[in-house]
Amino acid sequence: MTKEFSTTFKSDFTIADRFGVAAVKDTFNRAFKEWKTDYRYLTDLVLVLNHKIWEHYEAGRKALATTYDGLWRQADDYARDNLKGDELHYFYRKID
Repeated sequence: MTKEFSTTFKSDFTIADRFGVAAVKDTFNRAFKEWKTDYRYLTDLVLVLNHKIWEHYEAGRKALATTYDGLWRQADDYARDNLKGDELHYFYRKID
């Protein structure tokens, strides 16, 4: 199945990973501030953050996994609290 929408979030965070927790948080803060009102971008951000939790957890990088978990919770909570109607349906369909 091909993905119908994508962002550069995965590569942005992969670059930030190399510079540590502070860079990951900075990348998140910029992305979240810019894109939290676009439901497609917000959905992709939540998906990428979730993927990054598991990537770092499985590699034994606890600090990064924990950081991504906190950021994922922030973005996921925001999406669930603020998206409505078709936008919320899109979010749930994509994260399932």
